[in-house]
Amino acid sequence: MAGASELINFVAVAAGVYAAVVGGMYFAQRHLMYLPDTSVPSAAASGVPEMVEVGLTTEDGLRLRSWYREAVSGAPTIVYFCGNGGHIGYRGFKVRPFLDAGLGVLMVSYRGYGGNEGSPTEEGLYADGRAALAFLHARGVPRKLWILYGESLGSGVAVQLAQEIRDAALDETSVGALVLESPFTSMVDAAGDHYPWAPTHLLVRDRYDSAEKIGRLKSPLLILHGEQDTIVSVRHGRRLFELAPEPKEARWYKNAGHNDLFEHGTAPVVLDFLRRHGPSWNRS
Repeated sequence: MAGASELINFVAVAAGVYAAVVGGMYFAQRHLMYLPDTSVPSAAASGVPEMVEVGLTTEDGLRLRSWYREAVSGAPTIVYFCGNGGHIGYRGFKVRPFLDAGLGVLMVSYRGYGGNEGSPTEEGLYADGRAALAFLHARGVPRKLWILYGESLGSGVAVQLAQEIRDAALDETSVGALVLESPFTSMVDAAGDHYPWAPTHLLVRDRYDSAEKIGRLKSPLLILHGEQDTIVSVRHGRRLFELAPEPKEARWYKNAGHNDLFEHGTAPVVLDFLRRHGPSWNRS
Protein backbone atom coordinates (compact mmCIF):
# COMPACT_ATOMS: atom_id res chain seq x y z
CA MET A 1 0.00 0.00 0.00
CA ALA A 2 2.84 2.34 0.85
CA GLY A 3 4.35 1.76 -2.57
CA ALA A 4 1.06 2.49 -4.30
CA SER A 5 0.63 5.65 -2.28
CA GLU A 6 4.11 6.83 -3.19
CA LEU A 7 3.44 6.14 -6.86
CA ILE A 8 0.19 8.10 -6.73
CA ASN A 9 1.98 11.02 -5.06
CA PHE A 10 4.74 10.89 -7.67
CA VAL A 11 2.25 10.89 -10.53
CA ALA A 12 0.35 13.78 -8.95
CA VAL A 13 3.51 15.83 -8.52
CA ALA A 14 4.68 15.03 -12.07
CA ALA A 15 1.29 15.99 -13.47
CA GLY A 16 1.36 19.23 -11.52
CA VAL A 17 4.83 20.09 -12.77
CA TYR A 18 3.83 19.25 -16.34
CA ALA A 19 0.70 21.40 -16.09
CA ALA A 20 2.73 24.28 -14.64
CA VAL A 21 5.33 24.08 -17.41
CA VAL A 22 2.71 23.85 -20.16
CA GLY A 23 0.71 26.67 -18.61
CA GLY A 24 3.81 28.82 -18.39
CA MET A 25 4.58 28.14 -22.04
CA TYR A 26 1.05 29.11 -23.03
CA PHE A 27 1.20 32.48 -21.32
CA ALA A 28 4.80 33.19 -22.35
CA GLN A 29 4.56 31.88 -25.91
CA ARG A 30 4.78 35.24 -27.64
CA HIS A 31 7.91 36.08 -25.68
CA LEU A 32 9.36 32.81 -26.96
CA MET A 33 8.16 33.36 -30.54
CA TYR A 34 9.05 37.02 -31.07
CA LEU A 35 12.55 38.23 -30.19
CA PRO A 36 12.71 41.87 -31.29
CA ASP A 37 15.60 44.27 -31.01
CA THR A 38 13.73 47.45 -30.04
CA SER A 39 16.55 49.86 -30.89
CA VAL A 40 16.17 52.06 -33.97
CA PRO A 41 18.55 50.85 -36.72
CA SER A 42 20.45 52.99 -39.19
CA ALA A 43 20.32 52.20 -42.90
CA ALA A 44 23.79 53.65 -43.46
CA ALA A 45 25.30 51.62 -40.63
CA SER A 46 23.55 48.53 -42.01
CA GLY A 47 25.25 48.85 -45.40
CA VAL A 48 22.28 50.21 -47.36
CA PRO A 49 22.73 54.00 -47.20
CA GLU A 50 20.57 54.60 -50.27
CA MET A 51 17.52 53.29 -48.46
CA VAL A 52 15.39 55.93 -46.74
CA GLU A 53 13.14 55.64 -43.73
CA VAL A 54 9.45 55.65 -44.59
CA GLY A 55 6.38 55.39 -42.39
CA LEU A 56 3.92 52.58 -43.01
CA THR A 57 0.51 53.28 -41.51
CA THR A 58 -1.34 50.17 -40.37
CA GLU A 59 -5.08 49.63 -40.30
CA ASP A 60 -5.01 49.82 -36.49
CA GLY A 61 -3.21 53.17 -36.47
CA LEU A 62 0.45 52.32 -35.95
CA ARG A 63 3.26 54.03 -37.85
CA LEU A 64 6.06 51.62 -38.64
CA ARG A 65 9.58 52.86 -39.36
CA SER A 66 10.66 50.90 -42.43
CA TRP A 67 13.21 51.33 -45.23
CA TYR A 68 12.59 51.82 -48.94
CA ARG A 69 14.54 52.28 -52.14
CA GLU A 70 12.59 52.72 -55.37
CA ALA A 71 13.27 50.35 -58.26
CA VAL A 72 14.87 51.44 -61.50
CA SER A 73 12.34 51.84 -64.28
CA GLY A 74 10.43 48.63 -64.93
CA ALA A 75 12.18 46.53 -62.27
CA PRO A 76 10.27 44.65 -59.56
CA THR A 77 10.30 45.53 -55.88
CA ILE A 78 11.28 43.08 -53.15
CA VAL A 79 9.03 43.36 -50.10
CA TYR A 80 11.22 41.83 -47.40
CA PHE A 81 9.55 40.25 -44.36
CA CYS A 82 12.13 39.42 -41.69
CA GLY A 83 12.42 36.55 -39.29
CA ASN A 84 11.46 36.68 -35.63
CA GLY A 85 14.72 38.05 -34.19
CA GLY A 86 16.49 41.41 -34.25
CA HIS A 87 15.30 44.11 -36.63
CA ILE A 88 15.69 45.07 -40.29
CA GLY A 89 19.16 46.47 -39.67
CA TYR A 90 20.48 42.94 -39.33
CA ARG A 91 19.38 42.16 -42.90
CA GLY A 92 21.02 44.99 -44.83
CA PHE A 93 23.64 42.67 -46.30
CA LYS A 94 20.92 40.30 -47.51
CA VAL A 95 19.17 42.92 -49.67
CA ARG A 96 22.40 44.53 -50.89
CA PRO A 97 22.58 42.34 -54.04
CA PHE A 98 18.99 43.23 -54.96
CA LEU A 99 19.67 46.94 -54.64
CA ASP A 100 22.81 46.56 -56.76
CA ALA A 101 20.74 44.81 -59.43
CA GLY A 102 18.35 47.77 -59.64
CA LEU A 103 15.42 46.17 -57.85
CA GLY A 104 13.35 48.18 -55.47
CA VAL A 105 13.40 47.03 -51.86
CA LEU A 106 10.92 47.70 -49.07
CA MET A 107 12.17 46.31 -45.75
CA VAL A 108 9.17 45.93 -43.47
CA SER A 109 9.83 46.61 -39.81
CA TYR A 110 7.19 44.92 -37.67
CA ARG A 111 5.32 46.39 -34.72
CA GLY A 112 7.45 46.11 -31.58
CA TYR A 113 10.66 45.88 -33.64
CA GLY A 114 13.23 48.57 -34.43
CA GLY A 115 11.69 51.28 -32.28
CA ASN A 116 8.13 50.73 -33.52
CA GLU A 117 5.16 50.87 -31.18
CA GLY A 118 2.90 47.91 -30.55
CA SER A 119 3.45 44.24 -29.76
CA PRO A 120 3.85 41.50 -32.38
CA THR A 121 1.06 39.00 -32.97
CA GLU A 122 0.02 37.00 -36.03
CA GLU A 123 -2.81 39.35 -36.95
CA GLY A 124 -0.63 42.34 -36.15
CA LEU A 125 2.12 41.22 -38.52
CA TYR A 126 -0.45 40.60 -41.25
CA ALA A 127 -1.65 44.18 -40.73
CA ASP A 128 1.95 45.38 -40.97
CA GLY A 129 2.32 43.54 -44.27
CA ARG A 130 -0.88 45.05 -45.65
CA ALA A 131 0.45 48.50 -44.76
CA ALA A 132 3.59 47.76 -46.77
CA LEU A 133 1.60 46.74 -49.84
CA ALA A 134 -0.66 49.78 -49.47
CA PHE A 135 2.48 51.91 -49.43
CA LEU A 136 3.62 50.44 -52.76
CA HIS A 137 0.15 50.77 -54.26
CA ALA A 138 0.03 54.45 -53.28
CA ARG A 139 3.31 54.98 -55.12
CA GLY A 140 2.01 53.42 -58.27
CA VAL A 141 4.02 50.19 -58.10
CA PRO A 142 1.79 47.61 -59.83
CA ARG A 143 0.98 44.31 -58.12
CA LYS A 144 2.70 42.31 -60.85
CA LEU A 145 6.01 43.93 -59.79
CA TRP A 146 5.68 42.96 -56.12
CA ILE A 147 8.05 40.19 -55.02
CA LEU A 148 7.13 38.97 -51.55
CA TYR A 149 10.23 37.64 -49.77
CA GLY A 150 9.59 35.88 -46.47
CA GLU A 151 12.45 34.88 -44.18
CA SER A 152 11.55 32.22 -41.58
CA LEU A 153 8.71 33.81 -39.56
CA GLY A 154 8.28 36.26 -42.44
CA SER A 155 7.40 33.34 -44.72
CA GLY A 156 4.10 33.03 -42.88
CA VAL A 157 3.39 36.72 -43.46
CA ALA A 158 4.34 36.51 -47.15
CA VAL A 159 2.12 33.48 -47.79
CA GLN A 160 -0.84 35.08 -46.03
CA LEU A 161 -0.56 38.29 -48.05
CA ALA A 162 -0.12 36.40 -51.32
CA GLN A 163 -3.30 34.47 -50.54
CA GLU A 164 -5.23 37.63 -49.67
CA ILE A 165 -4.19 39.27 -52.93
CA ARG A 166 -5.01 36.10 -54.88
CA ASP A 167 -8.46 35.86 -53.28
CA ALA A 168 -9.19 39.51 -54.02
CA ALA A 169 -7.93 39.43 -57.63
CA LEU A 170 -10.31 39.24 -60.54
CA ASP A 171 -7.93 36.91 -62.35
CA GLU A 172 -5.92 33.96 -61.07
CA THR A 173 -2.71 35.87 -60.42
CA SER A 174 -1.45 37.16 -57.11
CA VAL A 175 1.91 38.92 -57.02
CA GLY A 176 4.93 38.86 -59.31
CA ALA A 177 6.64 36.10 -57.35
CA LEU A 178 7.02 34.60 -53.89
CA VAL A 179 10.38 33.71 -52.29
CA LEU A 180 10.40 31.74 -49.04
CA GLU A 181 13.64 31.34 -47.08
CA SER A 182 13.66 28.64 -44.37
CA PRO A 183 9.85 28.49 -44.23
CA PHE A 184 7.70 26.40 -41.90
CA THR A 185 4.45 24.60 -42.68
CA SER A 186 2.81 26.13 -39.61
CA MET A 187 3.89 27.47 -36.26
CA VAL A 188 2.04 24.56 -34.66
CA ASP A 189 4.23 22.12 -36.57
CA ALA A 190 7.41 24.06 -35.83
CA ALA A 191 6.59 24.24 -32.12
CA GLY A 192 5.81 20.53 -32.12
CA ASP A 193 9.30 19.81 -33.44
CA HIS A 194 10.86 21.63 -30.48
CA TYR A 195 8.36 20.61 -27.80
CA PRO A 196 7.10 17.15 -28.80
CA TRP A 197 5.93 16.51 -25.25
CA ALA A 198 3.55 19.49 -25.27
CA PRO A 199 0.08 19.67 -26.91
CA THR A 200 1.18 22.43 -29.26
CA HIS A 201 -1.92 22.01 -31.45
CA LEU A 202 -3.92 23.28 -28.48
CA LEU A 203 -1.46 25.82 -27.13
CA VAL A 204 -0.21 27.84 -30.09
CA ARG A 205 -2.21 31.01 -30.70
CA ASP A 206 -0.24 32.54 -33.59
CA ARG A 207 -0.44 29.68 -36.04
CA TYR A 208 0.80 31.02 -39.41
CA ASP A 209 -0.62 28.01 -41.24
CA SER A 210 1.15 28.29 -44.60
CA ALA A 211 0.54 24.64 -45.46
CA GLU A 212 -3.20 25.28 -45.51
CA LYS A 213 -2.84 28.31 -47.80
CA ILE A 214 -0.01 27.67 -50.23
CA GLY A 215 -1.93 25.32 -52.51
CA ARG A 216 -4.21 28.17 -53.58
CA LEU A 217 -1.44 30.48 -54.75
CA LYS A 218 -0.63 31.04 -58.42
CA SER A 219 2.51 33.18 -58.36
CA PRO A 220 5.90 31.71 -59.26
CA LEU A 221 7.41 30.28 -56.07
CA LEU A 222 11.02 29.77 -54.96
CA ILE A 223 11.84 27.97 -51.71
CA LEU A 224 15.32 28.10 -50.16
CA HIS A 225 16.16 25.82 -47.25
CA GLY A 226 19.25 24.44 -45.52
CA GLU A 227 19.36 20.71 -44.87
CA GLN A 228 21.25 21.32 -41.59
CA ASP A 229 18.57 23.70 -40.29
CA THR A 230 17.92 22.90 -36.61
CA ILE A 231 15.45 25.74 -36.08
CA VAL A 232 13.01 24.89 -38.87
CA SER A 233 13.63 21.45 -40.31
CA VAL A 234 14.03 21.19 -44.07
CA ARG A 235 11.02 18.86 -43.90
CA HIS A 236 8.85 21.97 -43.65
CA GLY A 237 10.26 23.47 -46.84
CA ARG A 238 9.92 20.19 -48.71
CA ARG A 239 6.31 19.79 -47.59
CA LEU A 240 5.39 23.31 -48.69
CA PHE A 241 7.03 22.64 -52.03
CA GLU A 242 4.93 19.49 -52.47
CA LEU A 243 1.72 21.37 -51.66
CA ALA A 244 2.42 24.40 -53.87
CA PRO A 245 1.18 24.54 -57.48
CA GLU A 246 3.40 25.22 -60.45
CA PRO A 247 5.38 27.23 -61.36
CA LYS A 248 7.73 26.48 -58.50
CA GLU A 249 11.40 25.84 -57.82
CA ALA A 250 13.41 24.93 -54.74
CA ARG A 251 17.03 24.89 -53.67
CA TRP A 252 18.06 22.59 -50.85
CA TYR A 253 21.48 23.49 -49.42
CA LYS A 254 23.24 20.44 -48.04
CA ASN A 255 25.61 22.26 -45.68
CA ALA A 256 23.48 25.26 -44.72
CA GLY A 257 21.59 25.87 -41.50
CA HIS A 258 18.89 28.37 -40.62
CA ASN A 259 20.76 31.67 -40.54
CA ASP A 260 23.58 31.20 -43.04
CA LEU A 261 21.81 30.60 -46.34
CA PHE A 262 23.08 33.88 -47.80
CA GLU A 263 26.66 32.67 -47.34
CA HIS A 264 25.78 29.69 -49.53
CA GLY A 265 24.89 31.90 -52.50
CA THR A 266 21.14 32.42 -52.34
CA ALA A 267 21.11 35.98 -53.74
CA PRO A 268 22.25 34.98 -57.26
CA VAL A 269 19.72 32.13 -57.18
CA VAL A 270 16.91 34.55 -56.34
CA LEU A 271 17.94 36.99 -59.06
CA ASP A 272 18.20 34.22 -61.63
CA PHE A 273 14.78 32.91 -60.64
CA LEU A 274 13.21 36.35 -60.96
CA ARG A 275 14.79 36.92 -64.37
CA ARG A 276 13.32 33.63 -65.61
CA HIS A 277 9.97 33.50 -63.82
CA GLY A 278 9.29 36.90 -62.35
CA PRO A 279 7.86 40.04 -63.93
CA SER A 280 9.51 41.37 -67.08
CA TRP A 281 12.24 43.94 -66.40
CA ASN A 282 15.55 45.16 -67.70
CA ARG A 283 17.82 42.12 -67.57
CA SER A 284 21.04 43.89 -68.52
